[in-house]
Amino acid sequence: MKVLPFKVSKTINSSFLIQVDDQPYFYDILHKHPELQLTTILESDGTVLIDDYVGNFKAGDVFLINSNVPHVFKNDKKYYTESEDLRALGISIFFEETLFGEKFFKLPETQLVGQFLSKRQSLKLNRNTAELLIPKITRLQSLNNLSKVIEMLSILEILASAEDSISLTSEVTHDYTELQAKRLNDIYQFTMNEFHREITLEEVADVSNMTVPSFCRYFKKRTRKTYIEFLTEMRVSYACKLLQKEDLSITGVCHLSGFNNLSNFNRKFKKITGYTPTVFRKINHNL
Repeated sequence: MKVLPFKVSKTINSSFLIQVDDQPYFYDILHKHPELQLTTILESDGTVLIDDYVGNFKAGDVFLINSNVPHVFKNDKKYYTESEDLRALGISIFFEETLFGEKFFKLPETQLVGQFLSKRQSLKLNRNTAELLIPKITRLQSLNNLSKVIEMLSILEILASAEDSISLTSEVTHDYTELQAKRLNDIYQFTMNEFHREITLEEVADVSNMTVPSFCRYFKKRTRKTYIEFLTEMRVSYACKLLQKEDLSITGVCHLSGFNNLSNFNRKFKKITGYTPTVFRKINHNL
């Protein structure tokens, strides 16, 4: 059986599916599906995992997730607290590469889109492209018949012409057994919940029911990075979010992100982002 399955409910009345998620928090289990997924975040924030990419998501972000790529949007802890008046709101379009037929994107007028889809990329769209796409994705819900098809083609054309988008997946892909999928999801869920504190390899290996050496080999093989690298990326990703809040000191961000040493935090942050925390904060406050 294929693993990390997620069944996308198809309709005979449309060549693609539009899904609106309006919940306390997004579906938070690592999963995949054969359809491509174009997701815009309208409200909420958190951590996104797409294949071996770790990053943040927030309102205004648009992601393209390719076919059968494992992914999860995990909201921050505050969204799981009933006392918080928060919601996770997003719109996703699920579609196949051949949504308009096997030959449609081979036509001279449409081959640019066909070439784009054939690259099988997962992307985080740049800000300018996202601002063009969000109104169109939102409007798509209210259209029918040919108007709906035309709008979808316009969305695909914008995607195919976008520049400076962030590529989120490598060319290497993995398939997983059902046991491997559950184990990886357990590791991800544990890490996303606990990254803010010290985590030992013995502790996370126990979560996966493996010895430390076996766990380290397993994780590196499945994710193309060590667990410590993954954990550090998650902490730095969270630090990026905190640094955009002016009321937190660099030292405070360091400790809240799970680092217990300021010099180590500065070094790891610069290695991953290319900037020191101080410079990163200045750049983002000027946007």
